[in-house]
Amino acid sequence: MNDPYYIGLDIHKKSITFVIKTSSGQLVRQGSLAATRPALEAWAAALERPWIGALEATLFSGWVYDQLRGSAQRLEVAHPQMLKAITCAKKKNDRLDADKICDLLRCDLLPRCYLAPTEIRELRRVLRYRNLLVRQAVRMKNKVAGLLMEVGQPYDPQRLHRKKYFHPLVEQLSDVPPSVRELLSISRSQMEVLAQCERRLLGALGKHPLLCRRVTLLRTIPGVGVVLALTWALEVGEPWRFESMARALSYCGLCAAQRQSAGRDQRGPLSKQRNKHLQTMLVEAAKLAPRYHPALRQVYERELRRGSRNRATLAVARKLVAYLLAVDRRQGAFELRG
Repeated sequence: MNDPYYIGLDIHKKSITFVIKTSSGQLVRQGSLAATRPALEAWAAALERPWIGALEATLFSGWVYDQLRGSAQRLEVAHPQMLKAITCAKKKNDRLDADKICDLLRCDLLPRCYLAPTEIRELRRVLRYRNLLVRQAVRMKNKVAGLLMEVGQPYDPQRLHRKKYFHPLVEQLSDVPPSVRELLSISRSQMEVLAQCERRLLGALGKHPLLCRRVTLLRTIPGVGVVLALTWALEVGEPWRFESMARALSYCGLCAAQRQSAGRDQRGPLSKQRNKHLQTMLVEAAKLAPRYHPALRQVYERELRRGSRNRATLAVARKLVAYLLAVDRRQGAFELRG
């Protein structure tokens, strides 16, 4: 009677489907409930035995995991890309999905994935929103340049978005439709608002007590700025979750996809199964880091002689991952060792 229940959960926006089984695979109960905190709390309180649960990682998994982990003996999160037994089935519905997750958990075959602590996920949400603001600001800048090109107005691309250059440029526009002046003014206002919000979010993240010391140590690496340090800290979460450097490189999307069969090993382009936020920041930082770090400059020049600039940039990005992981694990300032 002390054997725990095994529960598979299939989560959606408005409903949660569950399947409850014993350790031997006997079905105890199945059904669905509303995807709300009160309904989930009442459902967990009504379970007769201790239980072990699993759910697939989706957009909605975070709050469900936080709500249930206090009442479960163990709660696992399954990797969505590796649940091939569900996606390849001929017949697929919510109950079968929950049933399969339950069976994989019960047989210890569940493809588990990492779920960062709640506070890290909260801060990561803020950082990703900041990145969204930056992308929107870039779109506004491109729109301003496009409006000027539409009316044949020459401008200096290097100075266009500076206040002392932009406002006199707009004032001296002649023979242009009034709509262009208005749209340029609106675009400029939007850029200023987005930049102000971006600075506020970035400043708050940099001063957060959970990140302050960690970001300071990461920034001791030449070529690593505050944005890359924050991105690494929040997207990686806990650095010791990587068993090896190869795991870290794979997570960052800096290694090629592998296809091996019948003794033939083929390497394709960079794998799409990666953390795209971290990959983007690492590649952008790798383009500038050789200017500030002699060792990274040597890596870049060596790989450049062997291949293209893209290959050299990736080599620098991989070296940055090695530096970031070493500093994060050691929790000490960066030291270049021979």
